[in-house]
Amino acid sequence: PVPGRCAYFVERKKRFCKMIPAPGRRFCGEHGQQEQENDRKRIPCPLDPKHTVYEDQLQKHLKKCNSREKPKPVYFVQDINAGLKDVAEIPEKTVPISSLTKEELENLIIKVKKASNGLKLHLKEQILSHQALEEALNDPKNGESAFKHLKQQASILGNMEKLHLLGPGRCFVEFGAGRGKLSHWVDVALQNAENVQFLLVERATTRFKVDGKHKRGDSIFERLQVDIQHLCLKKVPILETNKLPVVGIGKHLCGAATDLALRCLVESYTACCDGENEEPAPKRSRTDKKEVASNNSADNESNKEDCKPVAGIVIALCCHHKCNWTHYVGREFFKSVGLGPVEFHYFTRMSSWATCGMREATTKAPTSEESEDQTNDTEGHEQTFIKTEDGSDTLQGILTVEERKEIGCLCKLLIDQGRIEYLQQRGYKAALQYYTESAVSLENVLLTAVPSPSLIPAPTT
Repeated sequence: PVPGRCAYFVERKKRFCKMIPAPGRRFCGEHGQQEQENDRKRIPCPLDPKHTVYEDQLQKHLKKCNSREKPKPVYFVQDINAGLKDVAEIPEKTVPISSLTKEELENLIIKVKKASNGLKLHLKEQILSHQALEEALNDPKNGESAFKHLKQQASILGNMEKLHLLGPGRCFVEFGAGRGKLSHWVDVALQNAENVQFLLVERATTRFKVDGKHKRGDSIFERLQVDIQHLCLKKVPILETNKLPVVGIGKHLCGAATDLALRCLVESYTACCDGENEEPAPKRSRTDKKEVASNNSADNESNKEDCKPVAGIVIALCCHHKCNWTHYVGREFFKSVGLGPVEFHYFTRMSSWATCGMREATTKAPTSEESEDQTNDTEGHEQTFIKTEDGSDTLQGILTVEERKEIGCLCKLLIDQGRIEYLQQRGYKAALQYYTESAVSLENVLLTAVPSPSLIPAPTT
């Protein structure tokens, strides 16, 4: 063991514990039972067996354990953005692609090509940058990985500026915020503009957050630790109070999280503009009805003024293999081209062909000694595609590497097209574009959406 560190050997990690024990002791508090100094017994915590606790202190520990169920915040609404409620539509257990026959696989490929007929197969390149990141991009201290992230963030900001989404009087909601780097650069770009808020949505606790850099700034930063599936934006106190136009942003929002975020913005948040979820009024007399009608019309006008549609959506897409039919917003589009949940399941699996091909893994998985924080900033999204279920034995003699990549790209395009149609049906002008080079990130497609002119409230006189 390292001098000054715990002498307990962690079998699962194949290394000694890195905790620092109390002076004069060989083991840390977690592994103190090895000292045999007393007869106190340690048992696995019933809330999380990954750590242990003294048996005689169990009840005290349960009250403060980090794994205990915490009170739900006011903006938590169970499954509000989940999507599909009809269990009958969810496909039964499907076999892996590697278990499909040659005929079944060829049939799936035919369906992909048929469904993609008429779609714009080559997206427009819109690789932009922003002056807010110029200094960081030219800083030689940044390594290759950091440089790639900065180029992507700069292009996202450039696309936001082109859509006139960077400005004062807005609330930027970053979904899957992680450390909050994208919100950080948006704030730098705005140069302490007035009346700007940031809501950073992340379901997991995150280390090394950059939020602290903004404590002395004029912008308001607030974290929402909640799964997007259960987030009701219109119940977030800061949005209820200030009612600023919302801009939804995200960098590499994995799979189904993109669908959950779109539904969160376009349905559960915008619902207040449509008067949904209102309780039915009690029956009244005719004279009362006239008074109520006039009052309601005035209230509706004020509600329309207070509640504006989402001002814009800018999300860098990734991990289509993590999409699922239950949460997917483009189910109607899939049905319109003769596809269903079974095809969707296989297309999500086949989408990884676009990024992994037939190549061997070029990067090794992080070892237990490497800290989690070192891997947080890597393009882990792309690394997960390597050596995924691909049915390579089945594909031998059917597809070349290039054909396989082309089919994967078509699957990704079909899934994204369903999202575009979903937004268009709800009055948004939506588009897909390449926002960075494939050498920077294989997941280089950006989804943008702004309200159609008919959705934007007319200025009051």
